[in-house]
Amino acid sequence: MAQDPWKALEAKQSTLGLDSGVLTFHTPALQLQLIKSSQTVAALNPSSDEKFDFTPGGRLKLRSSDGMYQLGDLDLRLRVEGEDAWQKYSTATKRAPVNALTVNDDKVLAAADLSATLPANIPLNVQRYWEVIDGHLVLLFKLKNTSDKNVEIGSLGIPLIFNNIMQSKSLEEAHAENVFYDPYIGKDAGYLQVTRLNGHGPALLVVPYGKTPFEAYNPLLDDPTPRGIDFEGFYEWMAHSKAYAENEWKKAEPWNNPTSTILKSGETTEYGLQFLLADSIKGIESKLIENNRPVAVGAPGYVLPMGTQGKLFLNYHEQIKSLQVEPEGALILTETSSINNKWKAYQIEGKIWGRARLTITYADGLSQTINYKVIKSETDILKDYGHFLTHEQWYENKSDPFHRDQSVITYDYETKKQVAQDSRAWIAGLSDEGGAGSWLGAMMKELIQPDKLEIDKLQHFVNHTLWGVIQHDAGRQKYGVKKSVFYYEPKEMPAGTYNDSINYKTWAAWSHESANDVGRSYNYPHVAATWWVLYRLSRNHTGLVTEQNWQWYLDHAYQTTMTMVNQAPYYVQFGQMEGTVFYMILMDLKAEGWNDKAAIFEKAMKVRADHWNTLMYPFGSEMPWDSTGQEEVYLWSSYFGYTDKAEVTIDAILGYMPTIPNWGYNGSARRYWDFLYGGKLSRIERQLHHYGSGLNAIPVLAEYRKNPGDLYLLRVGYGGLMGSVSNITQDGFGPAAFHSFPSTLKIDGLSGDYGSNFFGYAINTATYITHDTNLGWLAFGGNLVEKDNWINVKITNGAKSRVFIAPVGLWLTLDAGTFNSVSYNTVNGHVSILLNAADKYTPKAYLRVKRTARSGKYIPYSKVIMQRGAYVVLLKNKISKINLVHRK
Repeated sequence: MAQDPWKALEAKQSTLGLDSGVLTFHTPALQLQLIKSSQTVAALNPSSDEKFDFTPGGRLKLRSSDGMYQLGDLDLRLRVEGEDAWQKYSTATKRAPVNALTVNDDKVLAAADLSATLPANIPLNVQRYWEVIDGHLVLLFKLKNTSDKNVEIGSLGIPLIFNNIMQSKSLEEAHAENVFYDPYIGKDAGYLQVTRLNGHGPALLVVPYGKTPFEAYNPLLDDPTPRGIDFEGFYEWMAHSKAYAENEWKKAEPWNNPTSTILKSGETTEYGLQFLLADSIKGIESKLIENNRPVAVGAPGYVLPMGTQGKLFLNYHEQIKSLQVEPEGALILTETSSINNKWKAYQIEGKIWGRARLTITYADGLSQTINYKVIKSETDILKDYGHFLTHEQWYENKSDPFHRDQSVITYDYETKKQVAQDSRAWIAGLSDEGGAGSWLGAMMKELIQPDKLEIDKLQHFVNHTLWGVIQHDAGRQKYGVKKSVFYYEPKEMPAGTYNDSINYKTWAAWSHESANDVGRSYNYPHVAATWWVLYRLSRNHTGLVTEQNWQWYLDHAYQTTMTMVNQAPYYVQFGQMEGTVFYMILMDLKAEGWNDKAAIFEKAMKVRADHWNTLMYPFGSEMPWDSTGQEEVYLWSSYFGYTDKAEVTIDAILGYMPTIPNWGYNGSARRYWDFLYGGKLSRIERQLHHYGSGLNAIPVLAEYRKNPGDLYLLRVGYGGLMGSVSNITQDGFGPAAFHSFPSTLKIDGLSGDYGSNFFGYAINTATYITHDTNLGWLAFGGNLVEKDNWINVKITNGAKSRVFIAPVGLWLTLDAGTFNSVSYNTVNGHVSILLNAADKYTPKAYLRVKRTARSGKYIPYSKVIMQRGAYVVLLKNKISKINLVHRK
């Protein structure tokens, strides 16, 4: 049996000098403890709660051997003039007591010459200072060239060691003691935000002191602390990265242009970081502004669909000197008026597909970068995605021994091949998230952009492969969902069935018996969602679905859910990925008057919610910590009136889902292990816009609709919503996620579990119309024009079936039909809606009108009949208009 890596750490010799004791310093915001011998951080506590430690101080003894990074360390790659190779130096490699310096300066807490803990051949002298400047803690390094030649600093990294180690922690302990941290890799305007798992303040901000740009964010993969599902790893703030860009990162496109600097003989330079404390996560930007740091706010964010006009707001006390876009012409910026003169406002449009970098240079020389992603229009993305799934990923093989013929199967975008075999059974097995993802995505696409030819194919998949192969269609396990239809059982199969080049000697190469297990509840939402989509298409359209009637599909959605509860009871205690579909099914059972089934269904869901209500943090799963169950926990907690538990859930989500001026991190819910289970490049790594983005956007935006004055919620939720489609390629391939390591910075090669992400987009994409006292009128998912007393918004989101008007808390949704535009009168509150023309399969629109906040009702100006809680609008061969008036 392999040795526990954490136990192995205990055998390592401690070299940090813990026996020397600690030095304790009090600053206005933080208490700092330094190990006397190393002058690295032993603990960093907010003054308001000195029991809480932002660093992994509780594991200090375990992490005190050579090679273990501490806060206060420094990594360098240097090249002396005349040499070609970069030489590596780190204060963490081989510990020795540092030489404390006596400094006659009240602002200096501690200072040291680090020569003793660096190799003797280093051409620099390095000194480190812990200071309090303007009331804030500062970590400062002074580097002096002691050689007689110029020295090039090709990389300079400051390790950021905070307590994201959750090994052996309960959920209660992790939420109380641990932090996550997210980077804004924005050069001189960059910062790191360190947030508690419970989502409560204070939040720690690490910002540049002096000229220390946040150029790159490097994972410290050489730190021996065991990385895994309970520890993502540590990172370092890189002020220079040229040496890495020329070596390990040479195949990647970096967030910022890599730099180095030349230090002449005898010359000294400085690099530093400053530590600020914000009262709350939502107060991070206010704290930055308060400390004269640049702040950027993008609406709808930093993923820009072509044809949608975005806004960018910049707040900094210096004038803007220049704006530069790379590649040239990828973004078009036009300065517009601002209602608050502290904010510079720009209209911004994406013109060239792909990543784009905006560099803002201010009058004082400060350089800020914002990384955008320009994507196709959302309408075109959906067309491309649906086509790719039902063509390139459409699997036909009548002799397939696993009966996967007529299905949408996993795809390898790098080899441009379907994946019919994998050592992880589920990848090729059409179930689990990593195998069901593709057909789930295909079904969800039809919900919001139905295509008759695609639906015909998918009906064939449902009746030929899903029903009776993936899901039992008879017997005592009827409606049970298998873990995988692909399995490794060479004795059962003809010779040559399995590819000899694949290593099947792993736990993930499930046997036939294991693959047939119906006890994993997480497999059921994919199937339930499929039945529900076909019910919706059959019920609300004409002629799209032909093989069964709507009653058959709704009953299958019901039966699948109840079978999950009964045949997969263990995991049902946890929130499910895509669990929102169960709520949707319940609402439709009620709307159809299926009251007996609705009562049984609701009772089963309440049992689960009652259990969650007994837990402090009800976010368990197969993993020690997870960011997927929160979606369903929030929904049912809200539905059954457990509002305090819904608030706990939202707080926790905001602890791991940031809003940051970078398309990859903005709204990216933390996931870091699913490349192991659903990716091609298999490693522990922060995943950018994995399915956590799309799923967590559901509760965040639902909470915003209850609190329409909280723009922060809209920004986070919409960031996750758009992140869910940001990685789709130009030809329509949906990848598992984007690799964040600077050596890669590209999408993963497998489709994997992307379908869960797209589920979040399909049921949640909407246009939001709001007004902010600093930023004015904003549209997320539409193009806004102010005229007289009217706010007119042309709808550009993919579904065009949901609109929220924040000032009046009005939630407009269509079960069929699409919005063309929505207008809101700011004086009398009236709403005017234009609906797009009928098509062959959609003769009627079904409009639902709901107030999620504010009082009173909105009703049609002219009489309109209602069915199942929706207004029925007979569509024409041209645009139809319906007016809503406000009644108190």
